[in-house]
Amino acid sequence: MANNFSLEWTAEAPDQGKLLKEFLKEKEISRAALTDIKFKGGFISVNGQEVNVRYKVNCDDVVRVFFPVEVPSIGLKGEDSPISIVYEDEFILIVNKPAEMNTIPSREHPTGSLANALIGYYEKNGIAATTHIVTRLDRDTSGLVLIAKHSHIHHLFSKQQRAGDVKRTYEAFAEGRFLLDEGRIEKPIARKSDSIIEREVHPDGQYACTLYEVLQRYDEFTHIRLRLLTGRTHQIRVHMAHIGHPLLGDSLYGGKRNLIERQALHCREIKFSHPVLQKEIHLTSNLPIDMKKMI
Repeated sequence: MANNFSLEWTAEAPDQGKLLKEFLKEKEISRAALTDIKFKGGFISVNGQEVNVRYKVNCDDVVRVFFPVEVPSIGLKGEDSPISIVYEDEFILIVNKPAEMNTIPSREHPTGSLANALIGYYEKNGIAATTHIVTRLDRDTSGLVLIAKHSHIHHLFSKQQRAGDVKRTYEAFAEGRFLLDEGRIEKPIARKSDSIIEREVHPDGQYACTLYEVLQRYDEFTHIRLRLLTGRTHQIRVHMAHIGHPLLGDSLYGGKRNLIERQALHCREIKFSHPVLQKEIHLTSNLPIDMKKMI
């Protein structure tokens, strides 16, 4: 059981007499996680002795949950590819993803993804984990990506995301000169009826909201900072194209490729409360060379 990921708590006076199942629910252990623990190799101990969820908790009990060992899916092969790690602890990773790298494998690019590189990194370092990518980026978008090392940590981050507590800031170069110094775009986004990839602003789409701020105006483009209040696929790219300022290099949505050959979009900053360590994490990433040299 040495490789089992585990979490530990000490019961306090208000916990006296609670069923362990209730205690764990308050610690945000999901019903699905308890089912996996029961049937897939995990267990729960109190003061070092294995118990079931009907145990009644006493004050000062040391409760420890051992989750089942995670195994990568058969189709996901580890690769010895470099990863630019910005932050790591036993629960999470934050990496700086380059452009031209998929977050996960696709039909067009079955290898060379960040997920493949992560599995290779885990195998090399003896980490019993599979990929749980919390904040995905498009293939040609660069910047910070948040990764959970365990499904339960991913579950905790999903709750944070639904509450809007995982905050990301992007920088981009959009065509033309913006008239306003800042703005808010609230337009629903849907998949185009004739495409499995392309999205569009459509009244029947999902609500989407993007905030932007002008950093600098240049002759052919404007350098902007963006923050998403929702997380729709291609949201920034679709919203920028909709207001007549497609991202430079984003040929899918009408951007010109004479200055840069990929969408000029970079996840610059990420901020959240660590779901286990309960500390604020706030990290930034410099613009990549292809964007930096343009300014």
